[in-house]
Parts: sequence; structure tokens; C-alpha cells
Amino acid sequence: MSKKIIIAGTIDLSDPSRREEALGIAQELQQKTRDEEPGCLAYVFAADPCVEGRICVHELWEDEASLAAHFEHPNYLNMRNALGKIGLGGADTQKHRVDLSEPVYDSTFTPRADFFSESD
Repeated sequence: MSKKIIIAGTIDLSDPSRREEALGIAQELQQKTRDEEPGCLAYVFAADPCVEGRICVHELWEDEASLAAHFEHPNYLNMRNALGKIGLGGADTQKHRVDLSEPVYDSTFTPRADFFSESD
């Protein structure tokens, strides 16, 4: 059974005033990635509302093979090049294999931190 992969993290721009420009460029590439790349379940680059010049990254991939294909795809390469031209001050992104997914809220609409579907 293949495991989904989440990529989560942040990108900090060297010039925070260019964040809207970066997000404008990123929007087209986000849409193309969603439309053109099999296995892409989510692909979001969004402004962090609390840190000037920071972009939050959230991606969800069907499996390792789809993520590997993304890293070779022109959409990824174009995003990387575009953000590099704008100027990166730093980045912290991590990938996570998912072995279990379930809703945050149980049948009584109570938020749960534990993984309850296997024990209920």
C-alpha cells in the first residue's frame, strides 16, 4: 500500500515587500501543478498572515512516485527558478509519509487529537 506524502513548511523572501509578487507568480504554477500532475492532491503557497515576507507551503501527494515526478516536472522547476529570482532569505520545508488519515472531528463533532477510528 502506498503512503501519501505531505510537504509542509515555509519560504522566507529576502525582500519581504516582494511577497505579493511571488504569490502572483506562484498562483499560475500552483494551478498548473494541480491540473497537469497526476498524484497532486493539494498544492498551496500562501501568505503567512503573521510573518511579513513568509510564504507557507502545503502539498499533498498520492505517493512517492508522484512526488518524484513533480521534482522533474517543468512546473516545479519554473516555481523554483521564479522564487529564486525574487530572492530567498531562507526556507524550511519537510516531507512526511502518512500512515493513517482520519477526520479531526468525531461523530459528535468533537475535535480529537487521538486517532480514534482504529479504537472505536
